[in-house]
Amino acid sequence: MRLNNMIKLMKINFSTIVFAVVLFGCLSIIAQTNNTWTNLDDVKAGKYDTGKMWTFEYPPLQYFENEYNFNPTKEWLDNVRMAALRFANYCSASFVSADGLVMTNHHCGRQSIVQVTKEGEDLMNNGFFAKTLEDERPVPGLYVDQLVLIKDVTSKVQEAIDKGNTSEEKSNLKEKIFNNITEKEDKESGLKTSITTLFNGGKYSLYGYKRYTDVRLVFAPEEKIAYFGGDPDNFTYPRYDLDCSFFRVYDENGKPLKTEHYFHWSPNGTVPGEPVFVVGNPGSTNRLKTVAQLEYFRDIQYPRTLDLLNGLMDVYSQIMKKHPERVAKLQNRYFSFSNSQKAYTGMLAGLRDPILMQKKIDFENNFKKAILSDAELSKLFGSLWDKIKNTRKEISKISNENYGLRLISLTQSQYFNVAQALIDLANELKLPEDKRSEEYKGEELNKTIASIFPKHFDYEMNNMLLLNQIKTWHNYLGKNYPLYTKMTDGKSGVDAMNYILEQSSITDSAKVADLINDGPDDILTSDDPFIHFIVHSKLKNDELSDKIKKITDEENSYEELLGRALFHVYGTSIPPDATFTLRLADGVVDGFPYNGTQAPPYTTMYGAFDRYNSFGKNDPWELPKSWLDAEHQLKLETPFNFVSTNDIIGGNSGSPVINKNAQVVGLAFDGNIQSLPGNFIFTTEQNRTVSVDSRGLVEAIGAVYKAARLSDELKNGKITQ
Repeated sequence: MRLNNMIKLMKINFSTIVFAVVLFGCLSIIAQTNNTWTNLDDVKAGKYDTGKMWTFEYPPLQYFENEYNFNPTKEWLDNVRMAALRFANYCSASFVSADGLVMTNHHCGRQSIVQVTKEGEDLMNNGFFAKTLEDERPVPGLYVDQLVLIKDVTSKVQEAIDKGNTSEEKSNLKEKIFNNITEKEDKESGLKTSITTLFNGGKYSLYGYKRYTDVRLVFAPEEKIAYFGGDPDNFTYPRYDLDCSFFRVYDENGKPLKTEHYFHWSPNGTVPGEPVFVVGNPGSTNRLKTVAQLEYFRDIQYPRTLDLLNGLMDVYSQIMKKHPERVAKLQNRYFSFSNSQKAYTGMLAGLRDPILMQKKIDFENNFKKAILSDAELSKLFGSLWDKIKNTRKEISKISNENYGLRLISLTQSQYFNVAQALIDLANELKLPEDKRSEEYKGEELNKTIASIFPKHFDYEMNNMLLLNQIKTWHNYLGKNYPLYTKMTDGKSGVDAMNYILEQSSITDSAKVADLINDGPDDILTSDDPFIHFIVHSKLKNDELSDKIKKITDEENSYEELLGRALFHVYGTSIPPDATFTLRLADGVVDGFPYNGTQAPPYTTMYGAFDRYNSFGKNDPWELPKSWLDAEHQLKLETPFNFVSTNDIIGGNSGSPVINKNAQVVGLAFDGNIQSLPGNFIFTTEQNRTVSVDSRGLVEAIGAVYKAARLSDELKNGKITQ
């Protein structure tokens, strides 16, 4: 009864609002977000919409003092910078003891854990702890980078770029000056150096890294607790994950590295409202993009990406549902697709939120006004927004066709791989043997031919991927596109798939062998649909790709100038977009409103057992045996995970969360679902960083895993046993 009355009331209110707008001829646009009606004319850009990912060369010291009564010294900043690490080329990490102990996430260390797993072991399911230094396992190819050098090279780079007359010349000169500077610095410093573009070209910084390549696994919990809740809980909160792993860096003599710079462990954790800092390497954001660029992401690029991901998830879920025995092999890739799908869904929802987009429009309008009010700046930069709008318009005209003609190797049906291999073979066989690539000569030629059609061809999977590709053609090329019509005889869906397979001469090894025997000319002129598509799409695809590259180069040159304009107006009062380089992000421990209630700042270990029981002890909320055995030894009231208002994005995984004393209070591993629009705008109302609490980490390591050697090292900051 109450619900019916509420619905009636909502209908009356909506009708009244619509009637009022029509009656009074209101020209303002009204939008609804979270059941609240807002006049978009009243929406203004927030002070920190561009985020709080501060660089170490431009720390906002006055802001820190005003906001937190905290003024970090140069020594504090240097120590924090040198204690932080970049973990390979995909995550963040940190030194947490004087003996080279490194902390990062379990999901960052997953690949390394698999690498060091010996025959008969299952470290992902059973976990790992090295009881002695001798038991710590070297990870081949793994490295961590420590940022030890920062230089401003803006003037050198901008002077070189300005010598170019065209966008292509400017791009080439930029690449050349980057190479010249880094080659010189590499030789002089002995470091791994790179130049990072900040503020879209407003500033350029050279970063020098000390690379450590002897990295060994020390500890990893079971995946069931590291990824507790699995895909359903991904990008959510409350959470109950022990998403951690520990490694150790060894020196050139094979001894644990003695490092001066590391984070001490906080004995007390945090309290609600306490200032905390995330130190890590956020991957990329689009917060300084123009409104026209964001609209392109919203209307074209992100919906297209979601179409691809949804199609792939549908294929994989059908296969796994039909063949449970294949779940173990396919689920990691499915989770990867699902993770991306969740992320893009959240980003797209943000771009479709009229309130958030109005904030971006207001920021751009304010930026424009500042430029246009100065005659000199107006002359230099005033036309850039229109120019970028035009480049986006030009790309929009051709990008769907370009996308429809592209084949994506990781997601395409293997029939196309076979077709491409046959085309490559035919082109090589038309050459004299001494001019061919090595794999097309002598005995190697026979091996190459034998490998063209896979021995174990998954027809079910590849037919479903083909059906997915047909939908892509239909959606982005159109049913009347000549190449689509030729491929499918004008059919769509399953009928089109069946037609293609019936017409194909490469769907089994015998047919492939017959076609090879017919000779290279017959291969290249074959009516096989897969070969026909590759041969006849190449010219158009190359033409479109070249055109898009040319337009993009032009747009990049405009962005570089806009970056200079941005720096003229705002200086370092706002941070640059994320660039997978070291940043310091401030925030406070704080819950948030969700689902009509409130998310607490902390979860406890009680919650993990509650969730385990609430879901019937079933995967992905199944606790590992070690946790069930230790339930009565654990202090279940211990904080397990927590949320804070810090600004993070992909790449921050593995970042330490520290307090004012540069002590570890947490380990960042995720953002909540409300953080996903953070790709283009940062808000603090609900956007939260999700971290493992330092107290929960030590409690689990000691009580569950009996790893006193590790917990003592964390608490004491050095090896004690």
